[in-house]
Amino acid sequence: MANPLVTTRSSGVLLHPTSLPSGRLGADAFAFVDWLAAAGQGWWQLLPLGPPDEHRSPYKASSAFATDPGLLADPDARVEESERRAFLSRNAFWIEDWLAWGGDLDAQIRFDREWRELRAYAVERGVRLLGDLPIYVAEGSADHSAHPEIFQTGFVAGAPPDSYAEDGQHWGNPLYDWPALQRRGYRWWVERLRRNLDLYDAVRVDHFRGFVAYWSIPETHATARYGSWKRGPGAAPFRAMQAALGRELPLVAEDLGVITTPVRRLRDELGLPGMVITQFGFDPSDETSPHRFAHHPQRAVAYTATHDNAPVAGWWAAAPEPERAEAERAFAAANIDADDPSWALIALTLRSRAVAAIVQAQDVLGLGDDARMNMPGVEGGNWRWRLESGQLTADHAARLRAATEAAGR
Repeated sequence: MANPLVTTRSSGVLLHPTSLPSGRLGADAFAFVDWLAAAGQGWWQLLPLGPPDEHRSPYKASSAFATDPGLLADPDARVEESERRAFLSRNAFWIEDWLAWGGDLDAQIRFDREWRELRAYAVERGVRLLGDLPIYVAEGSADHSAHPEIFQTGFVAGAPPDSYAEDGQHWGNPLYDWPALQRRGYRWWVERLRRNLDLYDAVRVDHFRGFVAYWSIPETHATARYGSWKRGPGAAPFRAMQAALGRELPLVAEDLGVITTPVRRLRDELGLPGMVITQFGFDPSDETSPHRFAHHPQRAVAYTATHDNAPVAGWWAAAPEPERAEAERAFAAANIDADDPSWALIALTLRSRAVAAIVQAQDVLGLGDDARMNMPGVEGGNWRWRLESGQLTADHAARLRAATEAAGR
């Protein structure tokens, strides 16, 4: 089975279920699928579906396998004993770990039921689901508690100091003991991907560069300043996943940031599309940037922005004049009306050479920084943006469909 992200030119919209008007599945989720279909979109991209932390972050979930009961449209729906037996059998690898941690079985069954109904509805309307797989798990999560043998002790994850953060980024996630995982045939990773592909049609792998080299911080240090690079496992976990699942891996490599030649080499060796962010491509001092429109590769997913970036209107409001001028020249070269920066960048992104393109719902609406989903490095106040009922209209759908068709998607 081929990776559906690279088989044909397609596009979609990024919106997490917590940003639906109700913040849950159910009627709002079905209505959004209908809107995507009307807008001519083939993908709904979501953030991780695991139970979030106290700051609402889905990237520090209490399980790498369980789903968030807070998303349930009907949290009190009846669960039959036959459903419990079937679910326990299908999810034997991880469900006992979740229950031992204190998770609820019936909530997982209810989510499975609601999600399968939604996914079937989406398939009928030509919409596929693109998920998001964080590389790390949260400290003290069900996985960390149940499988201490596959994690290091004494060191935690983060990112090195750079021009944006002089102390680096101290994430605090447990680091994998990759030799221990290798001795176990990477079974935990195989089952994690199997679970993700039970939920989605394709998956974005967050912090892909960590498979080549990762920043290791002594756990006694409060910042990432004194960390060091350690060698990752390379292609081995992916080869194990491919062999176990018997198919081409339907993955996107999140290869943003400072990406080295070995990271690009691994991405290409695995045949995975990477990511380009169109709004990053207008820095006059960086003419070699892979995010420049002229440099977009065909095997890639082009974004107006991700959940970690400002919506286009917010970016435009804060962009230095030289960047705006570069963007306006790009719009003019593509015969795109630049009067509305959000829609101009949407149109440019859709016209990218990249095989797939994803736009934020906030950009379709022309929203600014108030609608930003996440500010990296800021612990509180994120993950809160939500649509108003009826905010995405038929006119928005028609405009996005027209731009999509004009771009040959």
